[in-house]
Amino acid sequence: MQWFGACGLGFTLVALAPPALSGDCRAMLVVRSRRVVTSDGIAPAAIHIADGRIARVAAWDDVPAGAQLDDVGELAVLPGIVDTHVHLNEPGRTEWEGFATATRAAALGGVTTLVDMPLNSIPPTTTREAFAAKRAAARGQCAVDVGFWGGVVPGNAGELAGLVADGVRGFKCFLVDSGVAEFGWCDEAVLAPAMAILAELGAPLLVHAEVAGPIDAGAASLAHLDPRRYATYLASRPPAAEEEAIALATRLCRATRARTHIVHHSAASALPQLRAARTEGLPLTAETCPHYLHFIAERIPDGATPFKCAPPIRDAANREALWAALADGTLELVASDHSPCSPGLKALEQGDFLAAWGGVSGLQLALSVVWTEAAARGHSLVDIARWMSAAPAKLAGLTATKGAIAAGRDADLCVFDDAASQTVTPAAIAHRHKVTPYAGETVRGVVHATYLRGAKVAEAGRALAEDRGQLV
Repeated sequence: MQWFGACGLGFTLVALAPPALSGDCRAMLVVRSRRVVTSDGIAPAAIHIADGRIARVAAWDDVPAGAQLDDVGELAVLPGIVDTHVHLNEPGRTEWEGFATATRAAALGGVTTLVDMPLNSIPPTTTREAFAAKRAAARGQCAVDVGFWGGVVPGNAGELAGLVADGVRGFKCFLVDSGVAEFGWCDEAVLAPAMAILAELGAPLLVHAEVAGPIDAGAASLAHLDPRRYATYLASRPPAAEEEAIALATRLCRATRARTHIVHHSAASALPQLRAARTEGLPLTAETCPHYLHFIAERIPDGATPFKCAPPIRDAANREALWAALADGTLELVASDHSPCSPGLKALEQGDFLAAWGGVSGLQLALSVVWTEAAARGHSLVDIARWMSAAPAKLAGLTATKGAIAAGRDADLCVFDDAASQTVTPAAIAHRHKVTPYAGETVRGVVHATYLRGAKVAEAGRALAEDRGQLV
C-alpha cells in the first residue's frame, strides 16, 4: 500500500499560494488539474496529499520541490463517488455478486466508498453475529472502502443498539415483501417501536417505500396480460404503492423524529409529499437512482428483463419530474441501487418480467450515466459532486473523511473526462455478471483514474489494487 509522509503541512483550505513550506516533502503527492471540483465551484488547483489525506487545496502552480506530481491537465478531478446503495450479497449469495468483483467495478467507475445493503446475503445483516460474519467475509478483498447498513426486520429490535455499537451506519427496512425469505418486511406495528429506538441511537432508517395494498389490488387484473410486455410489469407496481408508503414513513418520522430516508424513489406523484415533509422540517430525505434518471418505460423492449427493478422505471414525464426534484433539493442524492443476480434468475430466455428477479446492475456505470443526463439538462459537475459524493457521505455519517475535496478529508479522487463518450460493452464491465440494461448505451464521461487515500486503485479501465479498501 502506498503511504505519504506528513511534510509538516497544516490542514487549511487556501485560495492563494501559501507561505514556503519547510521539511522533507519528497513523499508528498500533488494531484493537480485545471478543473478541480469543490463545493465552491470548478477551478485550477493543486491537491496536496500526505498520509492518505488532503493536506490542503492550493493554487495550481504550488508544487513543493521534490513532491510527486500527477498533472491531469484539463481532466476534471471530482471527490470520489460515495455510493450508499449497493447489494454485495456476500456471504451466502456470492454467485450473484461479491466484495471482490463489486469493489473492483466501483473503482473503475470512480467510486471510492460504498455502503452495503443488509439483504441478499445469507445471513442478512440483522444481528450482531451476522454482521461479524459479513465483516469477516469482506476483509482482504475490497478495492475501495466499504461501510454497512443493518436491517430492521420483525423481531430484531433488541439487536439494533448492538449493531450500531459494532459499526453499522444505519438501517434498511422494507414495507413490502423484499423478495428473499430471510429478510422480512415491516408493518406499522413493527416499524414504530423500531424507529423510536433509532431516534435515540441517532441512526438513520432507509425505507423501501412501497406497500402491498395497491400492488395486491391490481394483481388479479394482470392475469390475462402478457408477462413479456414491460407495460404489464409497470402496471403491477402502481405509483399508489409508493404514495401510501411515503405517507406511512412520513407519519412515523413525525411521531418519532427518527432520521428517515426514502431509497430508490421512482413515482413523481409522491414528490409533493416529500416536498411537504421538507417544508415541515421533518428529518426525512430521499434519493433516486441512475436508471430512473436515464431510461423511460416507453423505450423498454418487451422481454428485456434486465430493466426490471422495484419500484419500476416509469414514463418520460415521470423522469423529468425526478430531475426537477433533484434540481430543487426534494431529492438529495443519487445512488446506484446495484442489485445484481445470477443470469438465470433474470429469466432472459423467457423474457418474463413477472418471473424475473428485480434489480438493475449498474454500479460501475452510475457516474457516467448520471452525467450524461445531467449535462443534457444544464447541470454541472458541482451538482454531480453534491448528489453523488457529499450528500451520500452525509447520509452515512462519513462527512469527516469522505464526500469532498477539502483539507482533512481522505484523498479519494476521481479523474474524469466529462467530454468523452463511451459505448457500454459487456467486456468492459467488472461486475460478476455482465447482464445490465446499460449494455449498448452510449454515455458521456469516462473515468481515467481513481485514487483511494492517495493511492491509485484504477487507471485507464484497469483495476490496480484489490485489497486497499478499508471497512468503515
